[in-house]
Amino acid sequence: MSAKYQIKVFGKEGCDKCHTLNQRLDKILTKNEYADFKKLYCDVETIDGLVAFAEAECINPSRIPAMLVTEWDAEENDFLPVSTKVPGAKDSVCKKAKLYQYVGLQTDYSDAGKGVISPKMIQSVLAEAQH
Repeated sequence: MSAKYQIKVFGKEGCDKCHTLNQRLDKILTKNEYADFKKLYCDVETIDGLVAFAEAECINPSRIPAMLVTEWDAEENDFLPVSTKVPGAKDSVCKKAKLYQYVGLQTDYSDAGKGVISPKMIQSVLAEAQH
């Protein structure tokens, strides 16, 4: 059976934060409770990655790495972004890294965010997608 959810990770070669996000996500996805998820890495410095990034329409290019959770839609025969229940709601775990309209994260490079997407933040958005 194929995955119910696909996590599109947007990053680029040579980016330490992109590498760290991929490692953290890979480790989390080995756990049984995340069996419904698979990861698709989109290198934004390639044509395919740039097209996927543009189609996402919700990520600030200066806030990469980022991830967007999508869900299989049989009618569309494609993965579509999972909408948040309350767009723009304050989130004590993800803070400003959380996407506004869709379930996902983008790097917060402000002083408060320090550019870190933690395992706890990743698990929080995956749990949101499952509910």
